[in-house]
Amino acid sequence: MNEVLKKIDEIGIIPVVKIDSPEHALTLGKALLKGDLPIAEITFRTDAAQESIRILSEELPELLVGAGTVLNPEQAEQALKAGASFVVSPGFNEPVVDYCLQREATVIPGVSGPTQVEQGLYKGLEVLKFFPAQASGGVSFLKSMSSPYGEVKFIPTGGINIDNMGEYLEMDKVLAVGGSWMVKSELISGDRFDEISRQSRAAVMRMLDLSLAHVGMNTGGVDQARGAAQLFSALFFRPLRETERSIFAGDALELIKGTGRGEHGHIAISSTNIRRAAAYLKRKGFELDEENAIVVQGRLRAVYLRHEIAGFAVHLVDSTVS
Repeated sequence: MNEVLKKIDEIGIIPVVKIDSPEHALTLGKALLKGDLPIAEITFRTDAAQESIRILSEELPELLVGAGTVLNPEQAEQALKAGASFVVSPGFNEPVVDYCLQREATVIPGVSGPTQVEQGLYKGLEVLKFFPAQASGGVSFLKSMSSPYGEVKFIPTGGINIDNMGEYLEMDKVLAVGGSWMVKSELISGDRFDEISRQSRAAVMRMLDLSLAHVGMNTGGVDQARGAAQLFSALFFRPLRETERSIFAGDALELIKGTGRGEHGHIAISSTNIRRAAAYLKRKGFELDEENAIVVQGRLRAVYLRHEIAGFAVHLVDSTVS
């Protein structure tokens, strides 16, 4: 998988933008960055697309800019010359696919059935757009359609919103989702860029589903850990659960049998999407101790931040694994 597709995978959500005037492009891009969505697919549904892509690509290098609704090689050429990092077509448009592949450009054509998926495989494509996702049968259809094709990933688009995107994103075969709910045309034309930032951030937070999992406290040893755990158990009416290295009082409090990581202990932050949560934290400037991350069968399960906060080590943990 190339670097562009890896970035799309890490970000997880692609805002699909219809923009009527290039004058709005820069402000829109800044609004997306403020909302923690460093990506935009500018659709060729208006004449403003090419210039908007150029402005965003030149002025905001931290924003991954792609072109959507590309219907012919001429539009693909315009998009790539303007600086688009990827090209998306609604259907499996063979002339567009061939044009991009000849130029080693990332192209993501749309598919809605197995025949088109196999066309993509024949062309050597790793990622395809599933469109229109909801109208084509949604998650259940995508699961059944994708099962024979182990190496292909999909970007469902069409009918995706903040409430149903999670069903898609939890699928291994889904690279990202695309949607326009956070960048509606009326928000752009009405200069409601703060609302675009708010809705973008809300989408990211819903995707990552970050929450406090537990607090681990260092103790002087087994006896102190057991005594403290019993007190917390009595205080909060929580059952005790003992492991080799610690004793839990319920799920929220962990008493380490001695000194663990962190001056005082550690704080665990859970995420249903830990891989993207780790990428999000790195984009926010946090350093991760990736060398000591816990990875099981190629899947990230836990990873610490390199630096403590108020004497506590902080780590992400995969909440989908009990």
